[in-house]
Amino acid sequence: TMTVASRRQPDDAEWRDLLIAWRVCRHVKSNAVVVVRDGMAVGVGAGQMSRVESAELAVARAGDRSAGAVSASDAFFPMPDGLETLGNAGVRSVIHPGGSKNDSKVTEAADALGMAVVLAGERHFRH
Repeated sequence: TMTVASRRQPDDAEWRDLLIAWRVCRHVKSNAVVVVRDGMAVGVGAGQMSRVESAELAVARAGDRSAGAVSASDAFFPMPDGLETLGNAGVRSVIHPGGSKNDSKVTEAADALGMAVVLAGERHFRH
């Protein structure tokens, strides 16, 4: 049921890492954002009051490994700022459930950054 919402499609390596990120994200509680590169989780942000803060933690923990990485979010991005945080750190593709009234704004921001966005159609969000 996953669909690509962005203009850019993830390449094969990004798809592999997106699916890994999606699985890892399932096991992280509360506003989880996971960064994966080359088959490994390299940054995890969770437990924050906002998705952008979780994204900031994830890319801070990933450091330079964010460049060329992918990311997963356990719930939709309510605003573009969390996705922009990832994109500005070099993350190339993001998977999230979708379902926000601002999905189109989030996808527009991704398109402006040259990122691919995959909508999973299901949430992992849990407390």
